[in-house]
Amino acid sequence: MSSVSTIRQILELARWAPSGDNTQPWRFEIVDESNLVVHGFDTRDHCVYDLDGRPSQISLGALLETISIAASGHCCNPRVRRRMEMPDAKPTFDVEFVTDANVQPDPLIRNIAHRSVQRRPMSTRALTSSERQALEAAVGNGFKVIWLEGLRNRFRAAALMFRNAKLRLTMPEAYLVHRDIIDWQVRFSEDRVPDQALGVDAATARLMRWIMADWRRVQFFNRYLAGTLAPRIQMDLLPGLFCAAHYVVTADRPPQGIDDYVAAGRAVQRFWLTLTDLGLVMQPELTPLIFGRYVRDGRVFSKTAGMQEAAKALLHDLEALIGKSECQLAVFMGRIGAGTPAASRSTRRKLDDLLVGHLA
Repeated sequence: MSSVSTIRQILELARWAPSGDNTQPWRFEIVDESNLVVHGFDTRDHCVYDLDGRPSQISLGALLETISIAASGHCCNPRVRRRMEMPDAKPTFDVEFVTDANVQPDPLIRNIAHRSVQRRPMSTRALTSSERQALEAAVGNGFKVIWLEGLRNRFRAAALMFRNAKLRLTMPEAYLVHRDIIDWQVRFSEDRVPDQALGVDAATARLMRWIMADWRRVQFFNRYLAGTLAPRIQMDLLPGLFCAAHYVVTADRPPQGIDDYVAAGRAVQRFWLTLTDLGLVMQPELTPLIFGRYVRDGRVFSKTAGMQEAAKALLHDLEALIGKSECQLAVFMGRIGAGTPAASRSTRRKLDDLLVGHLA
């Protein structure tokens, strides 16, 4: 039989689920000894990368999958129901923990708190066939993995990310996000991304901090001093080359609503935990998919001239890389390889800070 204490133990692990820029778009309400409410939200009101809420919905899916994996260690089978009456910006889920003696602990439990993002170069050792097979099985029914392997494909993917970074680093709407989510001069951060995890050297990090204190400085450096060049080389081009492969997770049909993206998040989390179990590391590369979706949906994401056109060009490059139909099915993208876990990483808010309601 479950208990409030058991639910807290499950949530102590589940809070380590990944989220874009470490936003942790969830709060937990423990209703009683067997029921939990996950109050989700998105960041569409202030984040240019989340204007349709899809990245936050993927994060919520990863959270729900992590809850399920963590609950297996307590012989619990969570039953999840989304509250259909809630607005899209606030996806809310009722979770009932049902004790089931037949439930065995999921071996992925041991990787939940250790899974991380590695933004620095990785080994270029090719993935083995057994590694690929394990990762393809991890995403489960309804999803598949496209691999971009070999030097030529890695270069094409790295070049795409290099061009994509110029869009991100010259857009004022993105500047506001980057300014607020970077935690400077720290190795770990509970609610943001530490600068030491960005993948740049110390000198570049210091320069970035000074430049990013004022948008006018950003504009000046970008216009006259090739201000985006060093960060793009260090954070996008070189890491994109130095990895085993890039990959794209696609759905069997074009994802439409919240439930499709939540399902994608659950698949991605199993993929991520499985690669961690294999001793591999990875870095998400979501923004080309995000801007490509904005273009297809006719969503205006910037007031700055030329940004929409740049996004259209990036979508064309992405379609050339993985195929036009696959772009419409894509839910996640990243790079992967053998390597050591990140020495600097985002941690998480303490559980008590994520709890709401009378049992908080």
